[in-house]
Amino acid sequence: MEILESTPSSKVLIKIDFYKPFEAHNMVEFTLVSTGEVTTVSHAMYGPSPFVSKLMSLIFNMDKMVGTKFE
Repeated sequence: MEILESTPSSKVLIKIDFYKPFEAHNMVEFTLVSTGEVTTVSHAMYGPSPFVSKLMSLIFNMDKMVGTKFE
């Protein structure tokens, strides 16, 4: 994991590399939006999706497979 960009009180961009259960190299973005005393944090992960990943997403629930790692 490597922090690529950080804008105070606004955004953090991270490069993350997975090796299990399969190899993947993705970007993770945290966006912060302040409204008064409340800050809303949004999380997005994106990257290439080879054919094997697309096929696996039809068979397996990827949120259950990887989502617990982020909880």
